[in-house]
Amino acid sequence: MPVIRTCTHCGQKNRIPAKHLSDTGRCGACKSALPPAREPLEADPALFDEVISSATVPVLVDFWAAWCGPCKMAAPEVARTAADMAGRALVLKVDTEKHPTLAGRYHVRGIPNFLVLSGGKTVLQQAGAVDHTQMERWLQTAAASHV
Repeated sequence: MPVIRTCTHCGQKNRIPAKHLSDTGRCGACKSALPPAREPLEADPALFDEVISSATVPVLVDFWAAWCGPCKMAAPEVARTAADMAGRALVLKVDTEKHPTLAGRYHVRGIPNFLVLSGGKTVLQQAGAVDHTQMERWLQTAAASHV
């Protein structure tokens, strides 16, 4: 299940396979560089499973819901983590209202709930809002242990 990324140079929509979301690619039309994903990706079960099974970098998952105040407060920190860790990690957002089976798979009881996966395996899971420096530390630790 590819992710559609728009080229900032020519506006062309490019289909990026999940396993290459952390890589720098090339636009199919103008050949300009397409940088690694720098933003959290909204994940449904199909994209979630594909990313965690094929990612070559650690993955941070933010389980959230639109009605959750702490989730709204954590959202800018999650976005900053995605930007800061581009090319070294991927960030997924899972709306627990739309995809309760994913939340259930990881026994999410409270939100926001953060999950770090490396090589498809859970490295860390924590409920409660944290700042981007903590999220980045989790991802760096997961990357170091996956070498």
